[in-house]
Amino acid sequence: MAGGVQITGLSELNGALMAMERDLQRATRTATAHAAHLAEAAIKQMLTTSSHAKGTPTPSAPGDPPSLITGTLRRSIKVTGPVPAGMGRWLAEIGPTAVYGRVQELGGSAGHADLPPRPYVAPAFDRLVAGGVISRTYYAAWAAAISHH
Repeated sequence: MAGGVQITGLSELNGALMAMERDLQRATRTATAHAAHLAEAAIKQMLTTSSHAKGTPTPSAPGDPPSLITGTLRRSIKVTGPVPAGMGRWLAEIGPTAVYGRVQELGGSAGHADLPPRPYVAPAFDRLVAGGVISRTYYAAWAAAISHH
C-alpha cells in the first residue's frame, strides 16, 4: 500500500504569517516611538532635580544632573524617529540639541573651564530599563499585535 500526505492551506498560512509580520513591524515602530517619548520625559525629569538663579555659583555636584537655570537644556531634549534600521529594527534617538548638552553629560572642556560629568541622559534611560518600563512597552505592543491573529 502506498501512503501519502496531502497538505492544504499553505498559501493561506503564508498570507497569515505575512500579515502577522506586518502587524509586528507596525507594533515595533509604535513601541519604539512610545519608548523614545518615555525616555524624553525621564531625561527632562532628571533636569529638574536641582536649580539655581542665573549668575549664581551654585552648580550641581559632579556626578549629579546639571542644575536647571534657564531651562534651555531641558527644552532642547528632542526625539528623532523612529526610522527603519534594517532587518526589522527601528531606531529612535533622544537627546539634547543644545550645544553644551554633550559636555554636561560626559564632562570635558567648555572653552574656559573643564567641567566634570553631570550625566542626565544615561541615568534616565537606565532607570527606565531597570524598572522594566521599556520591556513592558514592547511586550504590550507585540502582545496586542499577536492577539489579532
